[in-house]
Amino acid sequence: MFKNEMPVRLTGLLFILVMAAVLFAGCGKQQVSVSTGNTGAGEPRHVVDHAGRNVTVPGEINKIFSINPVGMIVMYTLAPEKLVAWNFTITPEYRKFILPQYRDLPDLGGWYANKSCNTEELLKINPDLIVSFGLVDQTAISLADRIQQQMDIPVVIVNSELNKLDRAYEFIGELLGVQERAGELATYCRRTVDDVAEKAKLIPEEEKVRVYYAEGNQGLETDPRGSQHTEVLDFVGGLNVADVAIKGGMGMTPVSLEQVLAWNPDVILTATMGPMGGEEGMVYNSITTDPRWSTIKAVKDKRIYDIPDRPFNWFDRPPSVNRIIGVKWVANLLYPDVYKYDLETEVKNFFSHFYHYDLSDQEVRELLARS
Repeated sequence: MFKNEMPVRLTGLLFILVMAAVLFAGCGKQQVSVSTGNTGAGEPRHVVDHAGRNVTVPGEINKIFSINPVGMIVMYTLAPEKLVAWNFTITPEYRKFILPQYRDLPDLGGWYANKSCNTEELLKINPDLIVSFGLVDQTAISLADRIQQQMDIPVVIVNSELNKLDRAYEFIGELLGVQERAGELATYCRRTVDDVAEKAKLIPEEEKVRVYYAEGNQGLETDPRGSQHTEVLDFVGGLNVADVAIKGGMGMTPVSLEQVLAWNPDVILTATMGPMGGEEGMVYNSITTDPRWSTIKAVKDKRIYDIPDRPFNWFDRPPSVNRIIGVKWVANLLYPDVYKYDLETEVKNFFSHFYHYDLSDQEVRELLARS
């Protein structure tokens, strides 16, 4: 009797172990942010976004709108066919880098800075989903909740910090059903961030380049270390000279020329606002022609560089995936012996992967003309 019972007991034990493994795997799957369960393609899905909010979204998402330019750029790179509108106007000199079929999407504004969204027109379009990309904080949560209640359209929050862009793509890619494309872009972001982070460790503190980020019409506004607007500079190992408090929102703390003279940076990066507003090259031209700046080391050494901004600024404003090519540009600019990138090749690859645009050699040279 005992001889016959042993195989039965072993079989039963094996069955229990297999079932436990299956249940454990099932529990693991419940941690995924996008949960489809057994529903069909048209059935609603329950999502836990990057702020921990539980949001019910349609089973199939074909129309999407972003509350700010950060998300708009991510969506254009990932699934432009799902974009229903821009939230700022793409001016003529930048339009050439945008696929023709999306150049004339309406500009409905958004919920950022001093912008207001044309909610009446947005409701006519009736997007399936509204996305909020950016920092995840209480302000972002309150805004998303308010918009969702006001518009009766689901809003999901996605963390788009520089070192989390890969996860942002993976999350939104799964949500939209474009996992393969999202995986490609996520891999590109992850490899770039990992490569730069590893190389940044090789830069001795005493050899770090001192940089001033010149914003505003006259170059007398800036953002300090730790600001989301200077995340690229911090990340590549540049030493931000701006000794000012971090300003919330759009940032841009006013400073005096006397302060900049005292900081005496090795390099000045000038911000062309481009399609976000402001005359192209205004800050660069102001600094390079105004004699009051002439005693600063960066000016004397001709180390003033205008941040490339087509079709979107490579460094900041908006702080979206456009910064991934900016990371390579700034890194190579400040530490060419550490970051040995073939920049023209890198720029072409980025534009092809993310902006659906194949640059000519001449276009690359034009993009880097003051850079």
